[in-house]
Amino acid sequence: MNDRMPYPPLESSITTNQQPMVVNQPEALNFQVHRRTLVDPAILELEQRRIFDVCWLYAGHESEVPNPGDFKTRVVCGRPIILCRGDDGKVRVFLNSCRHRGAIVAREAEGNTRSFFCFYHGWSYDRAGKLDGVPGVSSYPSSFRQEDYALAQPPRVDGYRGFIFINFDAQAMDLIDYLAGATEYIDLIIDQSPSGQMEIIRGVQEYDIRANWKLLVENSFDDYHLLTTHSTWLDYMRNSGVEMKRPERGHLLPAHGIGKPLGNGHAVIDNVNFRGRPVAKWIPIYGEEAKPEIERIRAELVARLGEARATRVADTNRNLVIFPNLVINDGSAVTVRSFQPDGAGGMKVRAWAMGPKDETAQARAIRLDAFLTFYGPGGFATPDDVEALEMVQMGLATWREVPWSVMTRGMEKQGEQLNTDELHLRSFWLQWDKLMQGAKPGQ
Repeated sequence: MNDRMPYPPLESSITTNQQPMVVNQPEALNFQVHRRTLVDPAILELEQRRIFDVCWLYAGHESEVPNPGDFKTRVVCGRPIILCRGDDGKVRVFLNSCRHRGAIVAREAEGNTRSFFCFYHGWSYDRAGKLDGVPGVSSYPSSFRQEDYALAQPPRVDGYRGFIFINFDAQAMDLIDYLAGATEYIDLIIDQSPSGQMEIIRGVQEYDIRANWKLLVENSFDDYHLLTTHSTWLDYMRNSGVEMKRPERGHLLPAHGIGKPLGNGHAVIDNVNFRGRPVAKWIPIYGEEAKPEIERIRAELVARLGEARATRVADTNRNLVIFPNLVINDGSAVTVRSFQPDGAGGMKVRAWAMGPKDETAQARAIRLDAFLTFYGPGGFATPDDVEALEMVQMGLATWREVPWSVMTRGMEKQGEQLNTDELHLRSFWLQWDKLMQGAKPGQ
């Protein structure tokens, strides 16, 4: 039996600092995160209200529903939603819940439809969400008006460069202001396309991780673990004849890469490429036949963007975290990854490959091969990362005895931080702590 004094209730500890969750002491070069944040269901409940209910959340990409009537369904932080393109060409987001008794009206993962039909009592809605069919409507009183019962939408819906976000706070700051410095990195990704149009490539990776969602945030832009966790992949690259020497320090970035906060909890690791990516250079694992296509892509980038911008797009790679739970990795391939909490010790992950809408079939094949080789569920990176995060979650069962995780790497430096430092991780946790204390994004 545990005879310790009980911890104070979460609401009390967060708001009165009786038990701080994040300790930030720059003058003492001390930054620690309480491990309770990664195991306590009460913290997840508070996160739902103070983070997921007020932040902009990724709903999907407009390319996923290219034609009128195309739709996708998914769950975003506990709410079932529908992403649908209407007859007017507009992409809308609906809450997937009948206005009559609440049943889901779109039960398939995707498709094309003329209407959304509730199988419970037969109410139906058109592609714009309007209620257009009510069986036995004459039995309703005169106070019943069909126009009052369209499918509900999130209070705020907006997009940037094809990425669609929703917000459940009607008073939320505008998306463009929320994204802050993240737009620079989204633009670098979009610039890969000659037409300025990137698309989600059909198909999705779905998997569960038995770990708290915030651990995947950390992992997604933590280059400190590369040499140890992903040693098998590095060996594979070397054995394939890839030169693994780091590049010389150049005018774009330090040879080692940097970690950088971008505002509002967003952050990035921004690296000079030395591992090979399809828009940068040919490497042996792509095969000799891929060399002309990769050289053609590079030449197009230079002709369209100029040498400096083309070098920035092609010769650097980036792992971008958009707070709270969207990751866009632009490395060996472009990966869009969103993950939803599934209890305090679990998450559900969805990941998509992204590429230029107008790329050739050969370029697309190279891209997908790179995507699956590294980021795929059977690739070199993802299984390693899943195993690492689940081992962390298991170790966190000792949180009462070992309550703190240290996050001070690079803290003594002035100015630039390396991609293997932890400034960018600290920026996520500082935003998390601020919002959990009751602040709103942008405050």
